[in-house]
Amino acid sequence: MIPYVYLILILAVMAETAGTTALQASQQFTRFWPSVLVIVGYGLSFFLLSHTLRVMPLGVVYAVWSGLGIVFIAAIGYIVFGQKLDLPAILGMAMILAGIVVIQLFSRTAPH
Repeated sequence: MIPYVYLILILAVMAETAGTTALQASQQFTRFWPSVLVIVGYGLSFFLLSHTLRVMPLGVVYAVWSGLGIVFIAAIGYIVFGQKLDLPAILGMAMILAGIVVIQLFSRTAPH
């Protein structure tokens, strides 16, 4: 079973991803509802992120949050906005994911 802190962290990543996607859709804050979603998404993300810090170290939380956010946003950019990635970008993101896996599997600072 996944500890509750990981569920909160995943929800924080999803809220940040929604906010960042809305940032693109807001067209530099010229569209009202996407702009509102940016504020709500980031606000919720930081609120949830702050709760994970009760249990996990800041460095681990931020590594997972930002790493997964990068990968999710790249996938959404490709699917929703038609933004293509070249091989170096894909390899770089694979290394970010590998780093998250190493932290989660082998680090004593991550809860198991």
